[in-house]
Amino acid sequence: MEDSNLNSKKKIVVFASGNGTNAVNIYHYFRNNKNIEVSHIFSNNKKSKVLRRAHDLGIKCVHFEKEDLYDSPSLINVIKDINPSIIAFAGFLLKVPESFLAAFPKQIINIHPSLLPKYGGEGMYGERVFRKTLKNRDKESGITIHYVNEEYDEGEIIAQIKLELDNDEDLNSLEEKIHSLEYEHYPKVIEKLLT
Repeated sequence: MEDSNLNSKKKIVVFASGNGTNAVNIYHYFRNNKNIEVSHIFSNNKKSKVLRRAHDLGIKCVHFEKEDLYDSPSLINVIKDINPSIIAFAGFLLKVPESFLAAFPKQIINIHPSLLPKYGGEGMYGERVFRKTLKNRDKESGITIHYVNEEYDEGEIIAQIKLELDNDEDLNSLEEKIHSLEYEHYPKVIEKLLT
């Protein structure tokens, strides 16, 4: 009886390239959910902290090479076998090829640390976005959760959450505020998409 319940859970597959704090946060958010689970974490970076963290938490983790994303149907087949309801990018930095997008239409989402279209595009992630925000003395910032398409940060927007910036905002304070927004809202948006 219990097994059929487990199998009927909606699965989230998380893709991450770095520290994996968002990935782990999503895992903890759904850890006791009866209907939704983070089933796997995929990373293209063998040295990423996310793989260690996933391993320590007992989450199935998969390392793949960049070529697997671009040149090989095997990665698509592995994910199709898992049958996720959503593929959530959490600090995943590779551009996604057409073939991958076609295999999982309207299933791949991403989070970006600015109010897109501001400070989006190739090479715009993490600290680079925060530095731009501060350099331009923006009065507000925030996060964008969007569907992934073939261009960096240009997919259809699902949600944007804004915050006011202080006059004395610095790199650390801005980073902290953006991370807090990400941790609070990304899992909730995923949940909303799945229910």
